[in-house]
Amino acid sequence: MNAKLADRMATVIFYAIAAVIVLLLAGLFGYILVNGVGNISWKFITSPPQSFQAGGGIGPQLFNSFYLLVLTMIISIPLSIGAGIYMSEYAKKNVFTDILRTVIEVLSSLPSIVVGLFGFLFFVIYMGWGFSILTGALVLTIFNLPLMVSVVETSLKGVSNAQREAGLALGISKWETIKKILLPAAIPGIVTGIILASGRVFGEAAALIYTAGMSTPILDFSNWNPFSPTSPLNPMRPAETLAVHIWKINSEGLMPDVKEVSSGTSALLIILILLFNLAARWIGKLIYKRMTSS
Repeated sequence: MNAKLADRMATVIFYAIAAVIVLLLAGLFGYILVNGVGNISWKFITSPPQSFQAGGGIGPQLFNSFYLLVLTMIISIPLSIGAGIYMSEYAKKNVFTDILRTVIEVLSSLPSIVVGLFGFLFFVIYMGWGFSILTGALVLTIFNLPLMVSVVETSLKGVSNAQREAGLALGISKWETIKKILLPAAIPGIVTGIILASGRVFGEAAALIYTAGMSTPILDFSNWNPFSPTSPLNPMRPAETLAVHIWKINSEGLMPDVKEVSSGTSALLIILILLFNLAARWIGKLIYKRMTSS
């Protein structure tokens, strides 16, 4: 077999593998959307769920998912950026950093249900916070930190050393070089990490069952006092998310239209993840242009 024939065969094989992956993904998305989009309506999106009657919606679960996402990102982003900067720009090669990298790798390989059980034992039981949005956000922060720290570190290391040297040659401090030169150049990679972590927040169920809970109290959306038990902004209340709601109604749902509710919720979750990814990429490009003046 000559080299040209081998190259063509390898090219065909790789294109075939890529096509299979794309077809599997398109088939999965298509099946969920075809079966679920017809069940989505304004009433379905805004009304509360029903336990025994048909016609319920997912309004509180939809709000809980976004609220949990925002709270998780508020906690995760500063921690991950700070840790990524330290690992990339300040950490020296020694035993401590080797142990730290090993810990990050171990955390990234833990199943989400194990992290959820840790959150249940520590935050829910030991700390006495009960099932709450804050508990879920902290557990998802632990779950997402290894990925986000690694992405930030890799993005910063991907910036050319010439830019570091140019900043230091101008007489500015190391921190100013990081803040004004390295971080803007690393924004696309950092945004990618935030997008990946956000998608995991939307789709996570196992860890949230043990921390955020599988129920939502009756919420008063006119009450925005975060200390009120009926306020949607109260971080100490239980909060069933869309992913947990899908699991719950498929395992123990008693409403007559459980299949329609499950299909509609799944389709809406897929649509939201796609829209969020597109919006986040657009925002990342906009921030990159503004910070680099390009």
